Amino acid sequence: MKPQFVDIIFSKSGKIQVKKTAKSKFDAPFHFHHLCELVWVEKGFGTRIIGDSVSNFKKNDLVLMAPNLPHIWRSDARNDFVKSTTIYFDPGFLAHLTDEEGTLDRFRQLIARSGRGILFYGETCKKVVRILSGIAETEGIPRIIGFLKVIDLLITSDELNPLATTLYNNRYDEKDAGRIYNVYQYLLKNFKRNISLKEVADLCHMTTNSFCRFFKSRTNKSFTRFLNELRIGYACELLHDEKYAVSTICYECGYNTTANFHKFFRQIQQTTPAGYRKKIQQG
Repeated sequence: MKPQFVDIIFSKSGKIQVKKTAKSKFDAPFHFHHLCELVWVEKGFGTRIIGDSVSNFKKNDLVLMAPNLPHIWRSDARNDFVKSTTIYFDPGFLAHLTDEEGTLDRFRQLIARSGRGILFYGETCKKVVRILSGIAETEGIPRIIGFLKVIDLLITSDELNPLATTLYNNRYDEKDAGRIYNVYQYLLKNFKRNISLKEVADLCHMTTNSFCRFFKSRTNKSFTRFLNELRIGYACELLHDEKYAVSTICYECGYNTTANFHKFFRQIQQTTPAGYRKKIQQG
């Protein structure tokens, strides 16, 4: 198994393709494609991996990804329904509409930055979401105009966070990519229990030492760090729900002791679980 190249065929209406998703969970494979992708999560929460970034997604997240950036979105098992609007577009489409160099330069810079994946927030996100909420019901020129308004908001915004690190380099060959895919899938399904390094190394038919070197060279982080990011990300989701005590969350996320849970939570979130929950409550 490898990250799948998804060939997205444009409709006859033009070079902007809008996809609406509404189902029980996000279950697309680890994949990439030749188009830019703008995703608005209308409902749902879970884990996303974009390049070497491991983070949570939630309702109203807005993410832009450049072509050929491997990614996977996995819903949490507690979801009973997820919904999203995704726009696919050719990175060269704007050059066919204008020759204004200032605008084209800003657009090219946006696409270059989205090679790491970009999460937009604040007023930018709110304004874009208002447009996207109705864009699927439009066609032809109204759809193009709506999308151009979205692009104008994105290229002029400073309300954004890059997702993958500056060190990320998509240099997988087919064999490497297949191994990483298998590891991702395995960890996403099993991170809530104790996982030994050997069982994951065995997935790749490697010794533990060889696997550790391989994993870090391809993801820019150690296997332990990656696994703890998955676990702490899930803990952050649970901390939003006050019915879960911190001690309960510790074991729900795969930790055997509260000491380890607090240690890794502080390393990754720069605060304690109680401090994180307090911040949520304060808005």
